[in-house]
Amino acid sequence: MLRAPPQAPRASRRPPPPRCSPAAGASPPPSAGGIRRLVLTPEGRAKLDARPDRDFYAFPRLVKHVDDGFLAALADLYRERLRPGWDVLDLMSSWVSHLPPERELPLRRVVGHGLNAQELAKNPRLDYFFVKDLNREQRLELQTSSLDAVLCTVSVQYLQSPEKVFAEIFRVLKPGGVCIVSFSNRMFYEKAIGAWREGTAYSRVQLVTQYFQCVDGFTEPEVVRKLPSDAAGGKRASPLDAVMRLFGMAGSSDPFYAVISYRNFKPM
Repeated sequence: MLRAPPQAPRASRRPPPPRCSPAAGASPPPSAGGIRRLVLTPEGRAKLDARPDRDFYAFPRLVKHVDDGFLAALADLYRERLRPGWDVLDLMSSWVSHLPPERELPLRRVVGHGLNAQELAKNPRLDYFFVKDLNREQRLELQTSSLDAVLCTVSVQYLQSPEKVFAEIFRVLKPGGVCIVSFSNRMFYEKAIGAWREGTAYSRVQLVTQYFQCVDGFTEPEVVRKLPSDAAGGKRASPLDAVMRLFGMAGSSDPFYAVISYRNFKPM
């Protein structure tokens, strides 16, 4: 007995579900490491000295840009937050990385970045280094998720595209990796961005906090402050002291600020 061949299933007449489209003018949420928003205005990014930074830093400056109290606080913070065997990037580095001695904190690899090869070549903690002007091109020649920590010491005030730089920091950090940005009230005034020059101590801390917050996937930033006090009476530094320190003259000790955030294991 012949049987009719099986019929193909009929196409469903049910209309397809409607697609959700974003509202007019809305943008999709950024993926992990994407930039949520811009922090700086064009005026906030401007420098008094518009020359290329490579020209300004052409000659090595083998000096310490902050005092011993600041450096001691920074080394203590590194002892607390860094672990032996880690891979570390010292971003915008110089002839010293301010890390604890190698016998106290043996690291697997320390990569240096800066603008003056002579300074970087004298840094004993660097395993290797590269020279790049982050105000011209922000891409780091480093593998994604390859570092346990990124450090940036007394240099964040010179970044004109911090949003892109911090997105790159996120990219090169391993999940759970830490970024520590430390600074004081000293700067090369003509090379600092407008938002930093015209800001207060509080607004500068908030500025660095926003640099982390503008990149999707960083944990809520943590702020560490150690303000100077007069050795005799425990008094805060006077405004005159701050001006004197700004221009490298004698005064009270440098204030210490650090903003710390981690690359989250999952997108925020």
